[in-house]
Amino acid sequence: MDEHDLLAARFEENRNHLLAVAFRVLGSRAEAEDAVQETWFRLSRADSGQVDNLTGWLTTVVGRVCLDMLRSKRSRREELHGSYAPEQPDGTDGPEQEAVLADSVGVALLVVLETLAPAERLAFVLHDLFGVAFDEIAPIVGRSVTATRQLASRARRRVRGAPAEPEPDQHRQRAVVEAFLAASRGGDLAALLAVLDPDVELRADQLAVAGATANAGIGAPPLAAELRGAEVIARTFAGRATVVRPALLDGVVGAVLPRGDQALVAFAFTVVDDRIVGIDVVADPERLGRLEVTLLG
Repeated sequence: MDEHDLLAARFEENRNHLLAVAFRVLGSRAEAEDAVQETWFRLSRADSGQVDNLTGWLTTVVGRVCLDMLRSKRSRREELHGSYAPEQPDGTDGPEQEAVLADSVGVALLVVLETLAPAERLAFVLHDLFGVAFDEIAPIVGRSVTATRQLASRARRRVRGAPAEPEPDQHRQRAVVEAFLAASRGGDLAALLAVLDPDVELRADQLAVAGATANAGIGAPPLAAELRGAEVIARTFAGRATVVRPALLDGVVGAVLPRGDQALVAFAFTVVDDRIVGIDVVADPERLGRLEVTLLG
């Protein structure tokens, strides 16, 4: 058996698991199969010799694929103003589909999941149904670990039938973000501390850290992959953000470092009780490409 055949055999060992994940996230057997097939394409093009935990790697990849498909499906549905109900088993499926459906949590739950935002749905499915750690889910959804926990928590309340928490008031969130940016530009440490939660957490991807280091001489903040605490983050951003603009990131108020109509760097803020509890700094073009960015005037 050559290397390609061995890789294919190992993938087949994980196929039913991947189908189960994709079906729960997407609510469609056909789309789940498409997601799994795309996962195989990505595996076949990757350097699998560097993958220690193949099941974990495949779960992460199928999660990314499903999130992209879910966002695209949601966008198309909104354009058509149509309704959607998850597919139900019709008794004509083959063994693989029967395994997926036998392992599924039922149509009733899929109907509830369909009401969730894509990132909430993926965070809940991966963590609560498949036991994936939040620090592995966070890069997939482009959020901090803290924000990812909150995504799953909101989804969990909806699934359990608890009244949904009201969405954060966009005007209040924008006021908090703009207060942070103004304090940053003015170097006002006191004002920065006023809008930062004492336990605020910042996560930056590798490209954001590298870019900040390379541009330190022209005002970029001294980023690290992780920063914690209001004092540390306030000092990091004091006197910065001179060209950063507020923007909607997937409908949530954040900020970007723009180049024309494109975002070179995105700053996603998690705001709770008018305090910033999380900041995600994203410069990876692939992750930026999955964000819907709308500059605010």
